Amino acid sequence: MNPISACSIMFFDRTPDEAIALAVETGLAGIEWRVSDDGPGAGTDVFTDNRCTIGFAEVAALADRCRRSGVEVVGLDTYVECGDLTAARRAAAAAAEAGVPWFRFRAPWRDGMPWGEHADRARRFVGDLQEIVSGFEVRALLELHQRSICPSASLAQRIVAGADPALVGVIYDAGNLLVEGYEDHGTAVELLGEHLAHVHVKNARWVPAEAGKPWELRWSRMDDGVLDVGSLRTALHRGGYDGWLSLEDFTADLPPEAALKVGLQVLHAAEPAVVNP
Repeated sequence: MNPISACSIMFFDRTPDEAIALAVETGLAGIEWRVSDDGPGAGTDVFTDNRCTIGFAEVAALADRCRRSGVEVVGLDTYVECGDLTAARRAAAAAAEAGVPWFRFRAPWRDGMPWGEHADRARRFVGDLQEIVSGFEVRALLELHQRSICPSASLAQRIVAGADPALVGVIYDAGNLLVEGYEDHGTAVELLGEHLAHVHVKNARWVPAEAGKPWELRWSRMDDGVLDVGSLRTALHRGGYDGWLSLEDFTADLPPEAALKVGLQVLHAAEPAVVNP
């Protein structure tokens, strides 16, 4: 059985302490914390005005409060861009001080430069990251993301293939793959192999746009979208993945406590059967 956590970004209108209390109330095993120098907003928007955002200086104290409440700190959703060694060292130090196993970094964004040139830069950065994180005994995880040079498992593997999976891994974001980069989950899990380090789960659905324009894919509730949660969980199980599944509902269609309960219900309903040998 995979332990289930949630990304703090989905608790956009709550304080971090309120998010911890909500995790305890719903039986959530862990929280993945959004970390940004921007700090908390007023809670009016998931992305641009998120109240459940912490600064680097708060990570250690918040991790301590989580553990005293029985909630594990899964990882740090930092915004370390490719090539930013200063940010990488800062994120690694914050994770190590707080006893958190990993932080997130991002692939280069597509900007018209040839993919190969971006990839060469990303591979060099991965090499630098290995040296950094080995000194702090944490991992750096690359998130699959649309509009980056790594929207799919196969493209991400071309970047991290030469890296030690104990130091550099991949966040398999099943929701982002609905927008761009989807490959059969079983194939993707096989390709990533030991580099598969963490999984994000969110949903999206197609909605009609204005007349004369193509349909649009928009984030949706976990129980109302095109993600085949059952096939995802089966592929992860068959591939031997026993790590975290982290809910990341962006919609704000439901209050955070309701969105969390729906997400947990969907994930539990799709849990693969374990057949005894």
